[in-house]
Amino acid sequence: MRFWKAEENRAAFEYARKITAHYSKSFYFSAQMLPREQRWATFALYGFCRHCDNLIDTPRQRTETEILGEIQHLTEELQIAYNTGESQDPIIRAFILVAKAYGIPIAYPLDLLNGVAMDVQQTRYKTFDELSLFCYRVAAVVGLMMTHVLGYKDERAFGYAKQLGIAMQLTNILRDVKEDKEMGRLYIPQSDLAEFGVTEQDIFNERMTPQLRALMKFQVERADQYYTEAIPGISLLKTESQYAIYSAARIYRGILRKIEDRDYNPFLSRVFVSSTQKVGILLHEQIRTKFLSAQEKLFPVHSGTIHK
Repeated sequence: MRFWKAEENRAAFEYARKITAHYSKSFYFSAQMLPREQRWATFALYGFCRHCDNLIDTPRQRTETEILGEIQHLTEELQIAYNTGESQDPIIRAFILVAKAYGIPIAYPLDLLNGVAMDVQQTRYKTFDELSLFCYRVAAVVGLMMTHVLGYKDERAFGYAKQLGIAMQLTNILRDVKEDKEMGRLYIPQSDLAEFGVTEQDIFNERMTPQLRALMKFQVERADQYYTEAIPGISLLKTESQYAIYSAARIYRGILRKIEDRDYNPFLSRVFVSSTQKVGILLHEQIRTKFLSAQEKLFPVHSGTIHK
């Protein structure tokens, strides 16, 4: 299915690749190690998701009503593309080819757009249940779409993919506390602030109190638990795709370790995993996956069982 090679599609897929490389170095780094077809499909998928996010993440002089109008227009374009199998919009063009090739249900990108609309209209979250719905819409559905692209041995992989998406979004939230508060946004649930005795002003005035440190530690541990629950499900993906996702999970989880190293202070410079560390993680997971692949060839999995 070399859809990215067709002359009429090359520009759209190259555009999606450049978007991925520009906006998510960790995601691009991991995707580079996928088999070629899945790699280009991943670029198309990420390009579409990033385009949706940029409707609100990119600073522009637009009103809430205007941005919601853009989201509605994109929703309508997406629905037409699913009906016709094509689009003249380069981002939707690449995405719809991948969606049709891999059987990605329209419900997933529509949920993503609902999440973007939610982010336009809501800058606070009362409870973790509210926040987890947001995380599902803007991140977990990305994991669910990726599961279609990567291939899976068991449908239970989708439940684990949901958990991993939420883990990654919670990580983003903890990494970006300072950037978000400067835009008037606070994703840590209001109920958690109250429980730990932290006020919004503590965060907006960057007061690193013992109570805020305890709150951040709790949030890191919560995100960590999602990784713990999600990672066993990566073994349910097709073997040749596993190491890219193991690598992505380890790189993202590494951000939590960096936050711990800073004594949970979210107001220092943005934390990141270095390129050297990323290469080390990738090489380790690549070698481990090759070992698992060799094991499967020596000891084939019987029909109806799952290799762990």
